[in-house]
Amino acid sequence: MTQIKDYPYLYETHLHTNQSSACAHNSGYEMAKAAHEAGYTGIIVTDHNWGGNNCIDSSLSWKDWVLEFSKGYLDAKSYGDSHDFDVFFGYEAGYNATEFLIYGADTDWLIAHPEIRTATIEQQFDLIHDAGGMVIHAHPFREEWYIPEIRLFPDYVDGVEGINATHSSRKSTSHNKTEFDDKAVQYAREHHLPMTAGSDIHSTYLFGGGMAFKRRLTSVQDFCSAVLSDEDYVLTNGDFVFDKYGSKK
Repeated sequence: MTQIKDYPYLYETHLHTNQSSACAHNSGYEMAKAAHEAGYTGIIVTDHNWGGNNCIDSSLSWKDWVLEFSKGYLDAKSYGDSHDFDVFFGYEAGYNATEFLIYGADTDWLIAHPEIRTATIEQQFDLIHDAGGMVIHAHPFREEWYIPEIRLFPDYVDGVEGINATHSSRKSTSHNKTEFDDKAVQYAREHHLPMTAGSDIHSTYLFGGGMAFKRRLTSVQDFCSAVLSDEDYVLTNGDFVFDKYGSKK
């Protein structure tokens, strides 16, 4: 991975593992190892939750479901802990294919709050805030056969995934349409919402997308604070670097 001048700490913020996401191809350990070897400082594991394309047995008790769901993250973290590589927990919440990246609510919080499983998009926003977390609208303008309609919730998100590398990376072979990102960037600007970037990666074939910072992050809560406090960072799809407002540098 090419190091970004003045922003040496690169994080993948949108990543799936095959231990929790039915659409993924590699384990958490394999994903963490690949990202580390590619030059990332860290990753945030964001597997599909109960409302998305997950592969966890829905008949399990809530606690057992959450513990099973977290295995991809824990597998990635086992690599990170032994290789000085940051691995943080998140998840991707699905509402009939309208999806949100959730950061800052950990597995203990999930176990203690089973009401999140039936929460509406509006209720999710309040619950995640109560947990000290952050809600980001993932790829809000993606058009695919499995997405029945584009739905926008500017009052119930903390930010927008402005750059999704599957839309614009030269390495991507799916969802590849740069206008999806162009619309997301414009939407975030219109509503004065901060932007994130990630690869939406499902295998060890990495695109190189993510967010780069001037300092190393300490936790997923630190990541949330960096995004929400107007800290200096840049976005990338692996091919190009953008400022945090979505303009190409």
